[in-house]
Amino acid sequence: MARAVTIVPARHAHIGAIVRHMRAIDALECRAFGREPKTALRVGLANSAKAWTALVDGRPAAMFGVVVNSVLTGDAVPWFLGTDEVYRHGRELLAWGPGLIERLCDSTLTLRNLVSVHNTKAIRLLERWGFSVRREVILSAGVEFYPFEKVPG
Repeated sequence: MARAVTIVPARHAHIGAIVRHMRAIDALECRAFGREPKTALRVGLANSAKAWTALVDGRPAAMFGVVVNSVLTGDAVPWFLGTDEVYRHGRELLAWGPGLIERLCDSTLTLRNLVSVHNTKAIRLLERWGFSVRREVILSAGVEFYPFEKVPG
């Protein structure tokens, strides 16, 4: 029987299940920016105008959102933290992506963040969703990252 992925508004109640099964690379990214995974999810949820949770068979498998840094400059930070389970549904993630990005933020925002150079699944997903990933290494707490962005238009 195929597993079903559904997207729902993110809630604090989803955080524990995601943290318990978070991908090691996602946890490493959190720590490289000075936060434990649970704190990173809490801060992301609290600071996002909109945040969503991907449920696989009704269980939280990933949480994502966009934090608007400046409405004046149009800078925003997209984030996505999840479990291996959500990445087992790559085709569904690809299909959901463009609509989710559109729902998460105003189309005038420039979305920018960093992704670990070793987070190959996330890099592929970002590129398929229309983000450009520059192969320019940026270090944070000894972890190598690539910058990525999606500009309006």
